[in-house]
Amino acid sequence: MSRRQKDPLRPLSEAERTSLSRLSRSQSAPAAQVARARALLAVAMGQSYTAAAQLVGRDVGDTVARWVAGFNRGGLAAVVPRHGGGHRVRYGEAEQRRILAEVARAPERVRDGTATWSLSTLRDALHRAEDGLPGISTYTIGRALHAAGYSWQKGRSWCETGVVVRQRKYEGLVTVTDPDAAAKRG
Repeated sequence: MSRRQKDPLRPLSEAERTSLSRLSRSQSAPAAQVARARALLAVAMGQSYTAAAQLVGRDVGDTVARWVAGFNRGGLAAVVPRHGGGHRVRYGEAEQRRILAEVARAPERVRDGTATWSLSTLRDALHRAEDGLPGISTYTIGRALHAAGYSWQKGRSWCETGVVVRQRKYEGLVTVTDPDAAAKRG
């Protein structure tokens, strides 16, 4: 006989039950979300936390108890796993927008000491700026640029992937854009 559940699952609304049922059968959703949905539905159908845990491949019911408590507090948002450990995310959306704004600005030779951006000159410019990021590293800048679709071009600065400036015989400089650049990047 199992122990009394300290935090039993609250009654599910019809919309929550439908959403959990759909997610539990999904072939394309992340496996962690599918497992949580299956376990919550099993508990809602009267199974114990231990049985629900075994159903989704867990050894003990404590994990399912945490999922149930999270679901009782946050509803369907608790099915999506949060940050799983390690250092907290230090640079969010606002900081990434600030990095992209800086790279979009053409460097001034006198103030920035360069004609083209490199990771170290971008870092120095962000350290000096009043609204800058004083503790940012070149690694973080590089990750933000890659995530935004920029790549390093030999002999040039950081450029948006799939956009190049070509010299044409009669037209002069022409900007050429590859419409499949995002798909090629993966």
